[in-house]
Amino acid sequence: MVQAWYMDNDETTDQRLEHHLNPPQHLTMEEVYKKTGVEYFKLNPRTFETDGILEKIRSNRGYSYEDEMTCSKECLPDYDTKIKQFFAEHLHTDEEIRFVVDGSGYFDARDSDDKWIRIHVTPGDMIVLPAGIYHRFTLDTNNYIKAKRYFIGEPVWQPYNRPADDMECRKDYIERLSEGFK
Repeated sequence: MVQAWYMDNDETTDQRLEHHLNPPQHLTMEEVYKKTGVEYFKLNPRTFETDGILEKIRSNRGYSYEDEMTCSKECLPDYDTKIKQFFAEHLHTDEEIRFVVDGSGYFDARDSDDKWIRIHVTPGDMIVLPAGIYHRFTLDTNNYIKAKRYFIGEPVWQPYNRPADDMECRKDYIERLSEGFK
């Protein structure tokens, strides 16, 4: 089950701390959406291949490309370097869509006040991070996640580390954020 909470704004640790020393301020995914534009879908990890729900989402949103990534010390070449790269604050020019099939991890996203919101994803959780949002990813202490990745058209995996405020996708995101996600 997905959980989301505010992190201490100066938090720089990754998977080692699931909750900082202070009790977390939990958020619903509706609140996360309103504050960031990050969308959430709950799917059944045992039946998603046959129940039609994922196919309907893919069709409605135009996701034409799919692959699967397993992230663990055993499966990811150059694991330590990759984990550091994933945890560097960055944005993308396209949406980042992830559906967790197995394992778990954290997506951190900045809200309109530049505060970190940590989203703990587990099997069945699908999140869509909008183009232009500053975010990062890390595994939790289980050190394992298997996730499907979706794209509209050709996949683009290029991260742009912060600061990238002059990029058009960032300007568009800030404008949408200021108008409010509903």
